[in-house]
Amino acid sequence: MMQVAGIEVHRGPRVVLKDIDFHIGRGEVVALAGANGSGKTTLLETCAGILPLASGSVIWRTDADEERVVRDSDGRRNEPPPMGLTLQNDGMCGEETVEERLRISLSASGRSPDKNAVLQVLSEWGLVHRRADRVSQLSGGQRRRLAVLCGLVPAAFSEDPRVVLLDEPSEGLDESGRALLTGWLRAIARDGHSVLVATHDEGVVRCADRVLVVQDGLLMESSGASEGEPSKLPEPSQSIEPSTHGSLIRWAIRMEARNPVDTIGRATPALVALLLAYALVGEVDLGHAGSDLLAALVLVPAFITVVVSPALVRRLTEADCGRWWNAVIGPAARPTYSLIGASILLPLPLTYLSWFVLAGPTDGTSESEILRWLWLPAVVMIDVAVAAAALHLLVADLRRASAATASLLLLVLVWPFLQLTDALSVIMTDGMSFGLGMGDPLVSCIIASLISILVWAVAIYLPDA
Repeated sequence: MMQVAGIEVHRGPRVVLKDIDFHIGRGEVVALAGANGSGKTTLLETCAGILPLASGSVIWRTDADEERVVRDSDGRRNEPPPMGLTLQNDGMCGEETVEERLRISLSASGRSPDKNAVLQVLSEWGLVHRRADRVSQLSGGQRRRLAVLCGLVPAAFSEDPRVVLLDEPSEGLDESGRALLTGWLRAIARDGHSVLVATHDEGVVRCADRVLVVQDGLLMESSGASEGEPSKLPEPSQSIEPSTHGSLIRWAIRMEARNPVDTIGRATPALVALLLAYALVGEVDLGHAGSDLLAALVLVPAFITVVVSPALVRRLTEADCGRWWNAVIGPAARPTYSLIGASILLPLPLTYLSWFVLAGPTDGTSESEILRWLWLPAVVMIDVAVAAAALHLLVADLRRASAATASLLLLVLVWPFLQLTDALSVIMTDGMSFGLGMGDPLVSCIIASLISILVWAVAIYLPDA
C-alpha cells in the first residue's frame, strides 16, 4: 500500500531521519514508537507528502493498482491516493462544525454516506449531540475524538483499500475513547486497509501487527501482538469522485460566510483610505498631473484590499489545518489557496465607489466614457490580489514566518499598481484606445497583469524551504 525507500529528512541543519526503508502491506496496523523528538511525527508527515526529502522517495499504490510517487528527493510531488489522516495538532479549523468536519474528510476521500450513517458514527463516538457545534466549542477530549474519527472514516466507509495515518491518536482520549480507537483499528485492518500510527500508548502498540521503533534517525522493527477485538464498522458508503479541491473551495466559502473576517478586514482599511482621500484632496483639477493623482486615489482603496493578508492564512495556520489540506491535496494546495484567498469581489465595486466619491467634473473626456472603461484596471487588480495572496502564503510557510517582513515582499506589487494608475489616467484624459504602444491603456494593463502573474509564479513554485 505504501513504500518508503531510502529517505533522509532534515529539520534545518539537523538530520532527523536517514536511510529509512519500510513498507505497509494491506490489512496491517504498523505502530511507530520511540522517545519524544525521535522523529515519529516527522516520519509520518513525510509519508503523507508534507515534508521535503533530502534523499529517497515515498510511493503509494493507487486504486488502479499503480505506483504513484507522492514525494521524492528530485522534487517530484503528486497528490496521494485517498487516505485518512489525523495530525498531532488535529488539523481542524475552529470555525467548522463537527458534522461539517466529518463530511469534509469523507468527501475529500471519495465517500458520501447518507445522513443516518454519519449520525450513527457520531453517536458511537459520543459526538452526535455536538454535531452542529463549532470545533472551537468542543472540549479538548471531544476535539481529539473528532480528529481521530475524521482520520478513520475514509477507510471505515470504503470498500477500496485505504491507508490511514494517525499521529498520537490516543493523546487526550479517555478510556472509552482508547477502546473505541483500538477496536476500529483492528476492524479497519480486518477489512484490508492499512494503518500507520505514531504513538506512545502501550495499548495502541499492542494492537499493532508490527512495531517500528525510531531511534537516532533509524528504524528497528519487531513483531506486534495484534491484540484487540474488531469493532463493527459502518456499511461502505456510496463512492464518489474524490473532490479535494472542491472540498477546499466549499470549506473556504462556508468559513467566510459564517465569520466574514476576511471581507471586513479588507473593506475597513480601504474605506478609511477612501475617506481620508476625500477629506484631504476633495476635487482635483484634471490636468495631466491632476489626472495621475486622481487615478492613483481612485485605485488605492482597491489596492489596499488586495494586499491585506487574507483570513485564509490564519485559518490554515490554526491547529495545523493547512498541513492537513496540504497532505490531502498535494502540490496543488498552494495555487488553490492563492486563488480562494485573493480579494476578487471587492476591487471592482470599490473602484467605482472611489470614482463617484472622489471625481469632480470632467472636462477632458465625458464621464460616461470613463465609467465605461473603469472596470478594466479594476479587473486587472484581481491579478494583483492573487499575487499578493501567494506572497502572504509564502511568508506563512517559512519556518520563522514571524521573522519575515511580508510588507517588504509586497512592495514589488507597487509596480503593477503604477501601471494601472497610468492606464486609468490616460483613459481619463484621452479616452480608451486599443493601441499597442507603450503608455497605451491596454498595454499598461497587460504589463500589470504579466508582472502579477510572474510574482505569483515565483511565490507559488519556489521549492519548499
